[in-house]
Amino acid sequence: RNLLKQYIGRGKVDVFISYEEYTENTACVKYNADIAREYMNCLNQIAKDFGLENDVKVSSLSRYPDVFSLEEQTLDEKELWGAIEEAVRAAAEKFVETRIVEGGNLKKDILSKLSGMVGRVELIEERSPQIVAEYRKKLTDKVTELLGDTKLDEGVLATELVIFADKICVDEETVRLRSHIKNMEHTLTTEEDNVGRKLDFIAQEMNREANTILSKANDIEVSNIAIELKTEIEKIREQIQNIE
Repeated sequence: RNLLKQYIGRGKVDVFISYEEYTENTACVKYNADIAREYMNCLNQIAKDFGLENDVKVSSLSRYPDVFSLEEQTLDEKELWGAIEEAVRAAAEKFVETRIVEGGNLKKDILSKLSGMVGRVELIEERSPQIVAEYRKKLTDKVTELLGDTKLDEGVLATELVIFADKICVDEETVRLRSHIKNMEHTLTTEEDNVGRKLDFIAQEMNREANTILSKANDIEVSNIAIELKTEIEKIREQIQNIE
């Protein structure tokens, strides 16, 4: 774990290590002298009690339970780690090399998507004044249809237009969205380490602004552009999950 932290700062990593012992000295025979002594004491006592000759030989005593036991040798962890560390470090270094290449491709893809988002923001900014103008004409036509030749009260019309324009105004949202886009571009092009979490946070803020634009949209064209923005932001967020 400590070794991998030197190479990886974000995400979940699974490490699988297969180890197989090829040497033959993995087990050893242990002679339990205390147990053998107890057996001999008991046998001597039997010989004494019954006046028998104690004819026990080493070979027969060795077959008594637990006189000999087979034990696995304990692995030397330091020696074992010496072999494992080399393999893990080599894998980590190769991982970093691959990640750098992949990161360069992700960077190009995200910057391309950000550039496309700027174009969509410009379309929204261009469309917004047109929406108000179209609403004014629609409102004027409707009032004229209802009142005929009666003179239209420009003050009332102006008030209505102001209310409508304020309701659909997304100037603040587009300004903040532009700022977030520039911030993400700057982060991608100038910062090198541990930018994943920062990029993820910026993407969340971008999505917040796109949601607000969509909720305010009173025009099918702006609604479609906002949906496209949200789609691109979601793609960027998915890509960011692969960036440390």
